[in-house]
Amino acid sequence: MEGVKALKKTILIVGGARGGKSRFAQELAEQLNEAVLFVATAEAGDEEMRRRIEKHRGSRPASWQTLEATSGLAGRISREIAGSGVVLIDCITLLVNNVITENYREGDMLDEELIEAKVTAEITELINCMRNSQARFIIVSNEVGLGIVPENKLSRFYRDVLGRANQLLAEYADEVYLMMCGIPIPLKCRDPQECNGGAN
Repeated sequence: MEGVKALKKTILIVGGARGGKSRFAQELAEQLNEAVLFVATAEAGDEEMRRRIEKHRGSRPASWQTLEATSGLAGRISREIAGSGVVLIDCITLLVNNVITENYREGDMLDEELIEAKVTAEITELINCMRNSQARFIIVSNEVGLGIVPENKLSRFYRDVLGRANQLLAEYADEVYLMMCGIPIPLKCRDPQECNGGAN
């Protein structure tokens, strides 16, 4: 991928499930030939998720440092980033889910303002962390707003909050890609001549 040579400081990769987001993110990180801090936001809540996490671990280079953080990413990254030239965060989708889960239990009243404020704070702190770091950041997130309107309030709330989090990250990012069927489609480029990381 010639475009990786011109990789900007921050790249956001969005798309649907099984669209190739994580693979593309790892390919970009590997080709930079720098020490990588991989930030995993998944939590093994059941056996099926545990198997998924193990599969993802096995797909990553053994030389990469892994940080498992379900929330509070900015602070955790700041403490662990020393020596890393690239930070790969996979993914914002689960981060938002984790923040909601930490602040809501089934049967309770859904405090939308409180949870959205916590998600916004999480993303804002992450952006400040990226702004103050010399490392390159590659961030993976899902686009969940392309399907039908979810039938229940919590799902609709999750869709909306994740969408706003993605907008904040996309506004800050130097490049944004939409993954469709394993193909990266550039959505945002600071320099159109250089925004082709994976289209070749």
